[in-house]
Amino acid sequence: MFYRVVWLLAVLALSIQSIHAQHVNENDMKGKDVFQQMFSQGDENPPVNSQYFIGRSYLAQLTHNKELNCPVYNVTFEPGCRNNWHSHTGGQLLIVTAGRGYYQEKGHPARELHPGDIVEIAPDVVHWHGAAPDSWFSHLAVECNSQTNRNTWLEPVDDEQYAEATSSVAAACSLSDKARENMKAWQFGNIISAADMELAEVFGNFAFDETQRYGDLDMRTRIMVTMASAIASQGKVLYGTLVGAALDNGVTPIEIREILYQAVPYVGMGKVADFVDVMNGEFVVRGIALPLERQTVVSPDDRMETGLALQTSIFGDNIRQMYEMSPADQLHIQKALSGNCFGDYQTRTGLDVRMRELLTFSMLISLGGCEPQLKGHIQGNINVGNDKAMMLAVVTQLLPYIGYPRTLNAVSCLNEVIPSDK
Repeated sequence: MFYRVVWLLAVLALSIQSIHAQHVNENDMKGKDVFQQMFSQGDENPPVNSQYFIGRSYLAQLTHNKELNCPVYNVTFEPGCRNNWHSHTGGQLLIVTAGRGYYQEKGHPARELHPGDIVEIAPDVVHWHGAAPDSWFSHLAVECNSQTNRNTWLEPVDDEQYAEATSSVAAACSLSDKARENMKAWQFGNIISAADMELAEVFGNFAFDETQRYGDLDMRTRIMVTMASAIASQGKVLYGTLVGAALDNGVTPIEIREILYQAVPYVGMGKVADFVDVMNGEFVVRGIALPLERQTVVSPDDRMETGLALQTSIFGDNIRQMYEMSPADQLHIQKALSGNCFGDYQTRTGLDVRMRELLTFSMLISLGGCEPQLKGHIQGNINVGNDKAMMLAVVTQLLPYIGYPRTLNAVSCLNEVIPSDK
């Protein structure tokens, strides 16, 4: 029964949280007493417990049936709060549900924790855990072997130990000021482990400074096209971080959802399905009510006609030629493109036609192997007002995430459709 309860708790935590994403606007939470999260925050830890913490912490008991022999608590730490070094004779499980924190075993580097992370603490291992300096933090504490499990509290984690343990990768790296600023805005500093500092430096300076110097894309657009690329590339960890960054930089929940919906006809539900829970998990923690407002504008009776009209408005006479040239046994594919791809998806409100074509362009260059379709959508982008300079800026933005082969293929297609002056 114990393992069944733990498994269910882990599945619950993972299913509604995005992996390695910061689920709250941490700067807005400083100095506040309430931390928005999925479980009850509870009351401040009583003195019998708080004497072993630096900073304020809160405790909510979640299980009450003693026959289950599986006590579970939600523990919440304000920014900078941590408990003393301590150990458990029976071990402990931590299931991270919100915010950003740290766990450290004696004699080992600290591990940064994000929603969805699970920490398995073996019996008698001396350790501490708590919040990041700039973020609230919550985890479920599952008491293992509860009938015999006892805590041994030791000395506090002093300021010097805490500062050393919580130094972020971004702070420790040799980054340009611009790269550091953009990494913080994109919440990217916590994706690459401190164990790979050189990678964080090389990638950070290139992706968040050098490539972002090119083109006139604003941050919203950069984040949105990168989200589309992450879905096409199956970058679930990256996508989870980008959902939080998007919300903090003015991208609306509707726009975020429409990017995901837009991916279905181009990337396929087989690749998109895993991202739905990541997106909705972020929304739940942010207090965004689900389901979001419907954006469908077609009905089963007019989806084909409306989709074909939109398709024709973007690609012109090419659509008529595709229908005329299609063999009879393949005509149903052309109709699906009109009625499903364009009728069901691209007629939706929430994103305009220019942004949808730019997102499609981003997905196709990230997928690779779609050069014929990519060329068609390059022309489609031109037709709706996205010029070559904008598309080159998108390609440059995505270069660090999709690599050089797909980037060069995209540039080749751009030059074929829109030849550059020498």
